[in-house]
Amino acid sequence: MIVRKNKPSAKSLLVLFIMVLAFFFVTYNLVFMIKHHKGGSWVADELGFLDPLIRNIPGKVMVLANSNSKFHVAVTATDAAYSQWQCRIMYYWYKKVKDMPGSDMGKFTRIVHSGRPDQLMDEIPTFVVDPLPAGLDRVQNFLLLLSEFISS
Repeated sequence: MIVRKNKPSAKSLLVLFIMVLAFFFVTYNLVFMIKHHKGGSWVADELGFLDPLIRNIPGKVMVLANSNSKFHVAVTATDAAYSQWQCRIMYYWYKKVKDMPGSDMGKFTRIVHSGRPDQLMDEIPTFVVDPLPAGLDRVQNFLLLLSEFISS
């Protein structure tokens, strides 16, 4: 009697690959979640040697990163009525989440880029900045501005 061996099809190889990838993803997240909850160091501390941006973070920022408040919410806004309405809604939900037990919410900053203060300054923590000159507010220039910020 002749026994015929089936060659694995492309579908079965794809399913096997997806299963291996899913197993790796679940195991990786489980290990780091357990390590984090047992008081292990933050992943960025261990992987700092891999990423030059993490290595070059100023000391003041790293002190804030090691505090209990892990999230600082920064919102860019204009002085338009719709933008103010959106910021009020965001700030309301930020305060609700921050007041929850075990919340990691840090501070909230509204960045108004119109160059002049508005009526929400007393209601929401706000920082007023001057608008960029015409032509510099395109996305392609953001990387240039970001790289200048990181290198300083």
